[in-house]
Amino acid sequence: MSTFLMFGSYSSEALREISEQRTRQVMEMARQFGGNITAMYALLGAFDLVLIADFPTNESAVHFSTVASQALGISFSTMPAIPVEEFLRVVGRG
Repeated sequence: MSTFLMFGSYSSEALREISEQRTRQVMEMARQFGGNITAMYALLGAFDLVLIADFPTNESAVHFSTVASQALGISFSTMPAIPVEEFLRVVGRG
């Protein structure tokens, strides 16, 4: 599994529909794509929330991001997170 940071921005409609039920819905949707949301934070600033999620492949993360955006009205910017130890190994410094 790979870790992804998913920065989200709510549409006006999605803001009106924020609820615990919607939070459970997004977590269930991630599981349907083989993923697991390990943390979820509300943010102040350029983004409204961030999900920290594990997915088996880049494709499954992108698929979840697209389907969740369409279903929930949250626009996601999805980025893979590479553990520092792996990054150092890849660049030849570890």
